[in-house]
Formats: sequence, structure tokens, C-alpha cells
Amino acid sequence: MLQSIVYDKVKTSLQILDQLLLPHTTKFIDINSVEDAYQAIKTMQVRGAPAIAIVGCLGLVVDVKNKQFSDVTSLQSYIVERLDYLVSARPTAVNMKRAAEDIKTNFMEWKGNPLDSVKTRLIALIENMLEKDISDNKAIGKYGAQSLIDLNPGVDKLNILTHCNTGSLATAGYGTALGVIRSLHSLDKIGTAFCTETRPYNQGARLTAYELVYEKIPAKLICDNAVSVLLKTQNIHGIVVGADRVAANGDTANKIGTYQIAVAAKHHKVPFFVAAPWTSIDMNIPNGDSIVIEQRPSQEMTHVAGIHVAASGIDCWNPAFDVTPAELISGIITETGTFQPDQLTIHKLKS
Repeated sequence: MLQSIVYDKVKTSLQILDQLLLPHTTKFIDINSVEDAYQAIKTMQVRGAPAIAIVGCLGLVVDVKNKQFSDVTSLQSYIVERLDYLVSARPTAVNMKRAAEDIKTNFMEWKGNPLDSVKTRLIALIENMLEKDISDNKAIGKYGAQSLIDLNPGVDKLNILTHCNTGSLATAGYGTALGVIRSLHSLDKIGTAFCTETRPYNQGARLTAYELVYEKIPAKLICDNAVSVLLKTQNIHGIVVGADRVAANGDTANKIGTYQIAVAAKHHKVPFFVAAPWTSIDMNIPNGDSIVIEQRPSQEMTHVAGIHVAASGIDCWNPAFDVTPAELISGIITETGTFQPDQLTIHKLKS
């Protein structure tokens, strides 16, 4: 399985695959501090909501491992400040924020323990995030594959469309939406996996296509503006995308272009699923109107591979994400099952 985050527990070292160089160059870079992690997240050397949280938190581990603190209070103060800094790198993705809140809560429970003990517990808590993300992704893949199979009885091979990158490059491993495709492939149920190019950053063309070729999954790349005609002329059995944040009502923020795919899916009566771990579901916000949408630099639109392709002087509007309303979503696939968007709150209260 493709691995984009390499963490060594013994050496407490962290390396990430520089996704800005893919698919032409495979290069791992060292993350030696919180600042390194922040810059890697901000510049999108690592991206994908789960991977952002994991790299941010593991960057904190390598940062504090050899630092000296006078007491638990000074350690806690440093951790809180650094976590808030990491959260600010890309505010739309909720996973980093959720991880930060979890670490802060644990610190309240660790008060009164020796400094070395607290440091050990902090490191163990964060290291467990890496392992849990992989197991959660495999569960998402299993539930998602079964949901799509159940919706298409008697169909031997399923044609699935996905948008942006949600695989091993966006998570600790396996993937969310791409994990569903990976699971279908393992069951010999994939006809063709279609992936969009995902302008303006081309995560689909550079990264999803890279993973599909790497895993030898039958696949085709399409232009972003070919989605509607694809759904009209090809037999697409389902669409699966990831999520950077899901509101309590099921409204979902994901890579820009997701919303228009969901609208086209509704028109063509193609099931549209969101695949996301519970860490991406934010019960603190009622709907998608409360989700902060990150604005990216104009240069991502005006330049391709460093070459200026747009008219000089043109202004740009470059939101990194859009919000798909819950009523356009057929189901949200989590590590505990597939749910209707309006079932999220009920299930969360039961769990």
C-alpha cells in the first residue's frame, strides 16, 4: 500500500511524501518541528483532512520529544499555543481542530501527574491517531463498498466517479472515498474508477490518478467540466467523495467542484455518497453556512507548473472548498456504518 506518512516510533522521526512534486518525482521530506509541519500543511505538501491532523500532531511529537520543560504547566502552555497555530494553517478541515481539542481535554485529566508521565501519555495519544486512522479507513471502505453493491443488485462491475484525492496520500493510509474504490477493487467489483482532474490544483490528475495507477485499479481521468456528460452517456453506478468538514445536519464541505457534481448527480439520478471518519463530522456547527471556507492564492489559478497562463491583471476568486447541501447526499459513509445525513445527530447521541 502506498505510504505518504513515515513515522518511526523508536527514533521519533517523521517524514512525509512531498505531494507538490507528484506524480513526476517521489521525494520524502523531514518534519522536525511544528513549524515544519505548519509549512507542509499550508503549502499543501501534505493535504487531506485526516493527513493534515496526523502530520500536525506528529510534528508536535517530534518537536517536544527532546525539549526541556520545567513542569506540566509549561508543557501544557506550549502545546496549546502550538496546536492553535497548527489549526490556523488550513481552517476549513476540521480534523486538526478536533485533534487539538482532544489533546487539550486530555491535559486536564493528566494534571497532577509527573512531567515525564504526561509527556509519555501525550506521545502515545498522538501515535495512536496514526494507527486508528488506517483501521477507520478500512472500515469506511468496507461499509461504502457494501452500500454501493446493495444499491446495484445484479451488477457485476460498478463504475464509480470520485473527485479530488482521498486515498493513502490524504490519510494515514488506505483512504476514505478512494478506500471505498479500493475495497470494491479487492472484491473484483470495479469496472472503471473515474477521477476528475480537480482544478485548479489538479489533485485528481496528479494524485488520485497516481494512486489508481499504483494500485492497478482500472481507471480513467476526466476533465472537471465533463462530469455531467459522463453521467448522461456512461453507466455510472455511484459517486463517492471525501469531506473536510461535515455539519450536524449533513451539509458537507469538500474540495471545490463537489457541489456541482452533486447537483448533476441529482439530475441524473446517480447515488452521491460522502465518505468521512467521525473526526470529520462537526456536531458543533448546525449547517454548512457556519463552515469557514479557505481562500487560496490567485496564482494557483493563473499559473500552471510555474507558467503564467491567464490574462495579466485579471482578478481571481479561488475558494478551496464548497458546501454540498445534505439533501443532495445519498448517504454518509463512516467507520461505523453508512447513514442518511439526518441520522448523524441521532447516531452520535447513541454512540
